[in-house]
Amino acid sequence: MTHAVIFDRSSLEPEIGGPAPDRLIHGNPQFRTWNFEETEGGIYAGIWEATPGKWRIVYDEWEYFHILSGHSIVTEEGGAETHLKAGDSMILRPGFKGTWEVIETTSKDYVIRV
Repeated sequence: MTHAVIFDRSSLEPEIGGPAPDRLIHGNPQFRTWNFEETEGGIYAGIWEATPGKWRIVYDEWEYFHILSGHSIVTEEGGAETHLKAGDSMILRPGFKGTWEVIETTSKDYVIRV
């Protein structure tokens, strides 16, 4: 077993998905997720990609992410829009509620703790 993980998309088939229908606001966003790390302690790490659309998000987990490409807008309920582009990073804490809107297909790497 190695103690290092390279995020190489060509080494893993992505999981395909999208937002739950009851959370969809507009568009037909499609998700691709390469989950490279999943531990018994509830840590996940990988790369996520989404096509344009907008949906409601609710976080029970803690997530750090870094935008690799694209343009998205994350808005907390009652808060201002945060435009995210390549090079931007963000943490969403448990209890976060709001929306995620993909303007231009967005790719991010992430670390989630449940």
